[in-house]
Amino acid sequence: MTKVASAPLTITAFEWVPRFARGFVRDLRPRWACEEIGMDYAVRLVSAVAKPDWYFLEQPWGQVPVIEDAGRTLFESGAILLHLGEKDERLLPRDPAARDRAISWLFAAYNSIEPWRFEHANVTIFSAGEEWARLRQPSLEAQLGQRLDRLATAMGEREWLAGAFSIADIAMVTVLREMVDSALLTDRPVLTDYVARGMARPAFQAALASQLADFDETKAPKAA
Repeated sequence: MTKVASAPLTITAFEWVPRFARGFVRDLRPRWACEEIGMDYAVRLVSAVAKPDWYFLEQPWGQVPVIEDAGRTLFESGAILLHLGEKDERLLPRDPAARDRAISWLFAAYNSIEPWRFEHANVTIFSAGEEWARLRQPSLEAQLGQRLDRLATAMGEREWLAGAFSIADIAMVTVLREMVDSALLTDRPVLTDYVARGMARPAFQAALASQLADFDETKAPKAA
């Protein structure tokens, strides 16, 4: 376990979220990266309900994660993964061609897959039952399915996106994992197996346990 209170790297996370979101909050990504390379990290917890004013100076939208590393502060999980990747070739290859592939796939996860996944969650969960969502769902699932088909084809028989495991896989697995119970993923065995491989890694399991352990029920908002 690499989470220690005195570590020079600090990851900001939420102290409480609803149960359906637990294990999926994006501070999981830097936690996973740190666990992969055995890098110690501390955790600073902030409220997801009543975010302090000072936090918006670090993250303009009050989201997590933010990291502080030896006086440097970064937000957005993609930027944070790149920063951590520079520390160890187990996260980001030093060979230029392999590095380029890993960075390309990192951005692909966040730009070519995740926005569609966000919209799908809005249509099927947060706005489910609204007429516009019902009308949007069939075409959205067809479009997202096409993108997932392209991803599966690009992966082929490779174990990981860029050759060796990298920050690209941390990004893509955490994006795809949010569809793990959907036919969008289960109908595509290449992607189902890929996500399962990522989630089976000891570092992922350690990061997940670390995040879940930090949620505090006493911080839940009180019913009106």
